[in-house]
Formats: sequence, C-alpha cells, structure tokens
Amino acid sequence: MTPTSDLIRSDHPGGVVCLTLSHAPVNALSAEGLLQFSKMIQTLEADQTVRAIVLASPFKVFSAGLNLKEAQSFDLAAQNAIVKGLNEGFLALFACSKPTVVAVNGAAIAGGLFYVLASDYRLAVPRATFGLAEVRVGADFPLGPLEIARATLSPNDLRRLMLTGQPMSAEDARTSGIVDRIVDPEALLAEALAEAAKLGQIPPATFASVKQQIRGDAIAKIKAGIAAGANAPNGGWFNDETIPAMRAMLGG
Repeated sequence: MTPTSDLIRSDHPGGVVCLTLSHAPVNALSAEGLLQFSKMIQTLEADQTVRAIVLASPFKVFSAGLNLKEAQSFDLAAQNAIVKGLNEGFLALFACSKPTVVAVNGAAIAGGLFYVLASDYRLAVPRATFGLAEVRVGADFPLGPLEIARATLSPNDLRRLMLTGQPMSAEDARTSGIVDRIVDPEALLAEALAEAAKLGQIPPATFASVKQQIRGDAIAKIKAGIAAGANAPNGGWFNDETIPAMRAMLGG
C-alpha cells in the first residue's frame, strides 16, 4: 500500500489498482489534490500492468465537494486554481482509457459527485446520497464538470440535480442509472474490486476505443475549452451571490 499525500494506492490481483481518497474528514476538494489525482490517473493509465482502477473512501462521506468555509476566502488566483483542478482532475478520470469503478460509501455531493459521474461503473451502499449543490451556494459549473454531467446524466436528472441542488437517495440514483448496483457496506470494496477485475479482462484496446466513441465529443470539448482559457474564467469563478450563499449554507 503506497500513500501519496491524500491518495493511497493499493495493488490487487488481476492488475487492479485501488486509489483510496484519504483527505480527512470528508475528502474535501482542493486545487492541489485534484491535480495530484489527475497525475496519478495518468500514471496508472500509462502503466501497462494496470488493467482497471477502483476509487474508494475510508470515511463516512465519500466526498463533500469544496470546503465552503475555506472557499469563502478564495481570491481570484485561488478561484482559478480550483477551477483548473476541477477541469483537469475530472477530465483525467473521465478520459482514462482503462476501466474505472467507484465504490461510494457515503455522500457524494457537489464536486464530489464527479468522481462518480466520471467513472465507468458505480457501486454504492444504501445510505449513500448524490447531489449537485452548486446552485445553492451561488456557483455555476466549470466547463469540465459541466460537460461530464451533460454526457452522463439524463436531461431530467440534469434538471433535477443542477437546478434544485437537492440530493437524491442511493435507490433513486440506481433507478436513474447514476448507480449501477447497491451493495452491503461490508461487501462494498470487495464487490468493487471484483467488478474492476472483470472489466480488466476486456481486451484493453477495444475497451479504450469504445470509451472514446462514447465520450470523445465531450472530451474534445473540454480540452478545447481548457486551451481557450476555461481554467481561468474572466472575473473568476464566483459572483456577488457566492460568498453570502456559502455562509447561508453553513448557517452563518
């Protein structure tokens, strides 16, 4: 088991690598952490001995998105840094040519949901919840997460999650196809590793080709947007409503 800051790598039979997100207590997102995640995914993608990747969390929350208390103090540079992290971190996962499986053991909210949406196969425990709360904190979506959501959610789920900011249960997420299976918490990691091993047996070049056929348009749009400056939006990410809305969410 190899720790790399907020990521812990463990290797399993069948060429499966598990990346455990370990930024206590709720796997809050940071610019540095997302870029580290992007680099790790690209490293695993380039390693011919790796056949599939599992994402897991040791905490009660899978990922709560941004730390809203910290985000209230973001200046322009910090806003651009987190936008870059969101765009590039989740693009790396979404575009990864190898099979990816996510084991959702708790809430996956706001930016944290993109670990789920960008993965190929999704397992969750019954108590898991899923949501995109950005609208409730006065923030729209950076290009990368936006295009990933458009490519992986039905129009109705896009409407429901993005415009209300309210979460859905694991059962509702399974019904919507956001989650593939709901499993017992004690079996979650073992089931995820088993699914990854099965996906890893698919001919790798064919798997990569089909994935590109499905996601290529969205990937190209994100890459073109980044090249055109999407990592540093004019005026930053936040607007006049963002900080007050974040305070309100925190009960301030």
